[in-house]
Amino acid sequence: GDRVWGWPGHVIDIIAVFATLFGLTTSLGLGAQQATSGLHYVFNVPDSLNTQILVIAGVTSIALISVIRGIDGGVKVLSNVNMTFAFLLLLFVFLAGPTLQILKDTWNGFSTYVMDIVPLSNPIGREDDSFRESWTSFYWAWWISWSPFVGMFIARVSRGRSVREFITCVMLIPTLVGVFWMATFGGTAISQVANLGTESGVYQNVIENYNDSLAMFAMFGDMPLTMITSTLGIILVLVFFITSSDSGSLVIDTITAGGKTEAPTAQRVFWATIEGIVAIVLLIGGGLTALQAMVNATGIIFTVVLLFLCWAILQGLRTEPR
Repeated sequence: GDRVWGWPGHVIDIIAVFATLFGLTTSLGLGAQQATSGLHYVFNVPDSLNTQILVIAGVTSIALISVIRGIDGGVKVLSNVNMTFAFLLLLFVFLAGPTLQILKDTWNGFSTYVMDIVPLSNPIGREDDSFRESWTSFYWAWWISWSPFVGMFIARVSRGRSVREFITCVMLIPTLVGVFWMATFGGTAISQVANLGTESGVYQNVIENYNDSLAMFAMFGDMPLTMITSTLGIILVLVFFITSSDSGSLVIDTITAGGKTEAPTAQRVFWATIEGIVAIVLLIGGGLTALQAMVNATGIIFTVVLLFLCWAILQGLRTEPR
């Protein structure tokens, strides 16, 4: 109710800002690592911290331009271009890879996920504690830290839509696309390892040398048009994080401006710049470990807020007239 305009609301806003900031900087840091690995794999660019810093600086610079231009002139244009490239890359891998196996993997993966999501969410009696603590908890905290800015941004661009349209277009369709994407890329990589064994790029770079950031590029290395697909993959990684950075900056700007959607441009530039600086500082200070620690801290705190939001939306739907 009206208490959101008092100190409880201010506390929630502060938590949301920090959760969004560290969620985005974690993504930016991991994206820089993957892009740098791709540049090294394809163009022999040094895979170093300095290169990662340059990548973050480049992403932040383009995000600044997009933020200044606003949603229609910046975010929307980049998002449309990115989704076109992503669709073309997905279509290529689907057709050039083991197509029938990908279709089977899509169905098997989706059905297994639906059946096992509840038991796999239960931490009691599990023997894989180290994996759950180091990765599962990190991913959940990471996703939750994205929820303030993703929720507010989607709400802003979905104004006028019905609840049914919102659920279909925001929850169901992206989930199905995500399942198909994972099955296509993951299924192709697994098929390469199964057929080529130790000669496959995925085995040599990911399984043998534990370089996860090279997985996609190693997979492209055993497919036709390697240079084109790898270059497109690098562009996609960068532009995905550019669109995340600029949309996240717009949302943080809205929160800190008290809900105003047209805050001063200098304020938007400030938050976009801060994201890049924090990502660089975390990479220099501790790399992946530092990124995980910060997103865990902010994501876990915002989980409490998220639980109250779940209750609030149920109450809102019950009282909303049909």
